[in-house]
Amino acid sequence: DKTVSLRKDLSEMHEWITQAEEEYLERDFEYKTPDELQKAVEELKRAKEEAMQKEVKVKLITDSVNSFIAKAPPAAHEALKKELDVLITSYQRLCNRLNGKCKTLEEVWACWRELLSYLDVENKWLNEIELKLKATENIQGGAEEISESLDSLESLMRHPEDNRNQIRELAQTLTDGGILDELINEKLEKFNTRWEELQQEAVRRQKSLEQSIQSAQETDKTLRLIQESLAVIDKQLTAYIADRVDAAQVPQEAQ
Repeated sequence: DKTVSLRKDLSEMHEWITQAEEEYLERDFEYKTPDELQKAVEELKRAKEEAMQKEVKVKLITDSVNSFIAKAPPAAHEALKKELDVLITSYQRLCNRLNGKCKTLEEVWACWRELLSYLDVENKWLNEIELKLKATENIQGGAEEISESLDSLESLMRHPEDNRNQIRELAQTLTDGGILDELINEKLEKFNTRWEELQQEAVRRQKSLEQSIQSAQETDKTLRLIQESLAVIDKQLTAYIADRVDAAQVPQEAQ
């Protein structure tokens, strides 16, 4: 009777291990959406916790079998001992595989969240560029004011490539594993297209501002020369008036 009871416990535990392997380890998983990936992470966590809780059951079975073996003759317990060894090996393998897969999926989820974080940072930077380009679209003012706008734009464009490199690497890691590949490719295509368009527009705006600065400087120079010339003439006229010079005697250029 004791042997039958122990074999029943061993059989039930074997059955649970087999079901867990089929449900969490043997099926082919495809993660096409973040929700599917997150759900899979949560399921693996629960499965891992459930397997850890079964450790008490495995220990009880082990203690019961070993207690029976210590009292029964070798012929009666040899097969039972083999079944126990198989159970312990299967249980440990299941726990290791669940731990490994859970850790992998948690790393994949962290990788996805990190990718979103970098995309968010870079898109905010692109928003700043977009606003700066609009602000400098029809800028008015002198050379100094335009120069300040150019410096501000150039400073904003001196943005490190590190984040963009991280985005490429994280996306490559995920898509190589067939995880969220369609969604990631869509997000990257949108981001890269916007990045290229704004970069090109920024380069055009820089050249335009440089030309505007040059034109403003030439205008400022012309105005300064005119002012200097007017100042000289004004000085001459003042001197003529002070000396009571007749208008007919004033040189042609002063007139």
